Amino acid sequence: MTNQEIYRKTLTFSLHRLLLDVVSFLVLGGLGVLGFAVAEKAFDQGLAGLAVGLLIGLIALVFLLRYGSYTYKAGQIAMMTKGVTEGELPDDVLAEGKAVVKKRFVTVALFFAATSLIRGIFNQLGKGITNLGEKVGGDTGSTIGSVIDTGIQVVVGYLCDCCLGWMFYRSDVNAARATCEGAVLFFKHGKTLMKNLGRVFGMGILSLLLIGGVFMGIFAAIFSAFPAVFQTLSHEIMEAAVELEQPASELLANPQNVMLLCAGLAALILWSILHSVFVRPFVLVGVLRNYMASGMEEIPSDSAFSLLDSKSAKFRKLHAEAV
Repeated sequence: MTNQEIYRKTLTFSLHRLLLDVVSFLVLGGLGVLGFAVAEKAFDQGLAGLAVGLLIGLIALVFLLRYGSYTYKAGQIAMMTKGVTEGELPDDVLAEGKAVVKKRFVTVALFFAATSLIRGIFNQLGKGITNLGEKVGGDTGSTIGSVIDTGIQVVVGYLCDCCLGWMFYRSDVNAARATCEGAVLFFKHGKTLMKNLGRVFGMGILSLLLIGGVFMGIFAAIFSAFPAVFQTLSHEIMEAAVELEQPASELLANPQNVMLLCAGLAALILWSILHSVFVRPFVLVGVLRNYMASGMEEIPSDSAFSLLDSKSAKFRKLHAEAV
């Protein structure tokens, strides 16, 4: 199967995630607006009500996305892995994906324990690069290291997904060993996998400019129909800054700037949703194919684990559990 065929056939997972994301976004925005309206009418404190409403909305958002979409995300990775390694997918990929996830991760807690551990290993190694830059070049080196670390965080997201794919592929071994093997694969075949970086960052920037730009224009047009809301919001921001004795940008004194800022934030949130649902899976198929090919050529052995034992305490602990 080609990357495009695998992407198209597993797109159903993305569509289900999108539906959940839209509901979550509406809940977040609705609670923010409700909090603003109630607090403004009852206490003349719309900004405080907006903050409370958004806080409650964020809690609901985290709950819905964390415990609601994990099956779709993991199921999509499982089916992508199957398509890449076996060259075919079942007719009902949604049902098969859910079944595979349930078999590998009996509970939600086990799934997030595995993903947290994978991310922890790579983040620990990323911090080492930042610290090395600081020791070598002082403040300049620290800045360079931080920039590199930021880039690493983007790559880490893809590596976590690839590691999960490897765990599905290696269903005949325990999860701890499969995770160790998955982590080793990147560092053992780093040059091969690094070829994907241009695709990862290029597609990300392009989708931000296109999707984010379009929706910022749409939100700006919608928000401009409610000037009174942003006049009130701007006024309360400046008042809050005075009460807290904190400097506030004069730009925020202009309701038009506040409106554009809100439109930009809304567009950024929506872009992150659409990018993760539609663009990122397309990139992931290609990254996953290279990742799985490098592992299938030579499955990491116990001796290969020593490569990371000295670099990550989290990996060393997991290695002990994998024996």
